[in-house]
Amino acid sequence: MSIARGTSGGASVDVGARQALMRTCAQATEAELELALAALGDLPASAELRPVETGLVMLRGRMGGSGPAFNIGEATVTRATVRLDTGTVGFSYLLGRSHRRARLAALVDALGQDPAWREGLERNLVAPVEERQAATDARACGHCRDQVDFFTLVRGED
Repeated sequence: MSIARGTSGGASVDVGARQALMRTCAQATEAELELALAALGDLPASAELRPVETGLVMLRGRMGGSGPAFNIGEATVTRATVRLDTGTVGFSYLLGRSHRRARLAALVDALGQDPAWREGLERNLVAPVEERQAATDARACGHCRDQVDFFTLVRGED
């Protein structure tokens, strides 16, 4: 199996790694994104290619995963697009209305395409977010029961 590769700003980009970084951005809070970018030091200059926008997307589903598609409802999404002074373009589409968070995630996407910034992002963003997510999942699983107690009611007839 081969991983698709694309180009952005002249550099070859591992699409799978880029998707994993954006998955982390979707799970990260605005504060986590800000801390990670601050920990990287002096960042290259960036500019918005278009203003950050918030809108609605239609969510669709299928009964049983294979039935006919139907509309479930709408979700609020915010998108951002930035270009670094190196020419690399970063995109983000995140649930919610936070323009700042969407712009930070687009900046992370642009930086993550450069191997020089990738290691710092892994250390300062991906690792802390994964640790927080694992702790949250562990707490949630602690409330789940591993065993189901079944009981029967005796009806009046023996």
